[in-house]
Amino acid sequence: MKKVLYPLAAAALFSAATTAHAEDKSLVIGTNNWAENIAVANMWKIILEDKYDYDIELSDVGKNALYSGLANGDFDISLEIWLPTTDAPYLEPYKDRVEINGAWYEGTGLGVVVPTYVDIDTLDELGEHADDFAYQGSPTILGIDSGSSIAGLTDEAIDEYSLPLEQVNSSGPAMMAALDDAYSREEPIAVTLWSPHWAFAEYDLKYLEDPKNVYGDNETIYWFSRQNFTDDDPWLTQVLNEWHMDDDSLGTLMADIEKAGDPVEGAQTWIDDNQDLIDEWLAAGE
Repeated sequence: MKKVLYPLAAAALFSAATTAHAEDKSLVIGTNNWAENIAVANMWKIILEDKYDYDIELSDVGKNALYSGLANGDFDISLEIWLPTTDAPYLEPYKDRVEINGAWYEGTGLGVVVPTYVDIDTLDELGEHADDFAYQGSPTILGIDSGSSIAGLTDEAIDEYSLPLEQVNSSGPAMMAALDDAYSREEPIAVTLWSPHWAFAEYDLKYLEDPKNVYGDNETIYWFSRQNFTDDDPWLTQVLNEWHMDDDSLGTLMADIEKAGDPVEGAQTWIDDNQDLIDEWLAAGE
């Protein structure tokens, strides 16, 4: 005899299926060394482990390894992909083997940044005043690791604008230390930066205008995952798709981490102060 599924029973079963947590609560989050990436990864690790008994590993790797790792199933999710421009080259080889999910931040910025006390406003003017931006004796744009998207775009900008400067790549903290030192003495310095970043709350900075649009337009940050993750953990998928942050919420999270000098301590401070916002995200899975 054919079974009849009454509407209320069907609704209950559907609700249970869509809000159920994954049976296997172990989760590997692939991260890269950008301030906002470190911030949100530690935030979610604390929330999910403390409230929902997940066992989460954060695996910090370079961009190429991050994308190949998701495609190969070595990581379950990663919380930051900038589209349509910045991370498109990294995505392209794996676009059929990873899943792009919900957007959580809109209106990014990316480019060469100088302190506002510096009297130039465009990349062309940077070239005209290159000698003012000497670092260790040579006209320089200070950047982060050479494998990053922004490093590649900055190399393109140097070629496109025929800038008589070289890009010197180092870690994000080393670049910020150089910025802090120059800023404290009100000396000219040019660095590669992006928004969101805590530096814009700490210092008065400005992007140099990029009329040739090498760095692209404002973008959107999404989270992404290995294939079939959304089927394996529909509850977390719903929660992360509901997650949204703006300059205030993300900026204060990064500032708390910077102030604490520890991503776990800083993220915990922010979580304690923003439980109402977190509850809104988590309500999506109820």
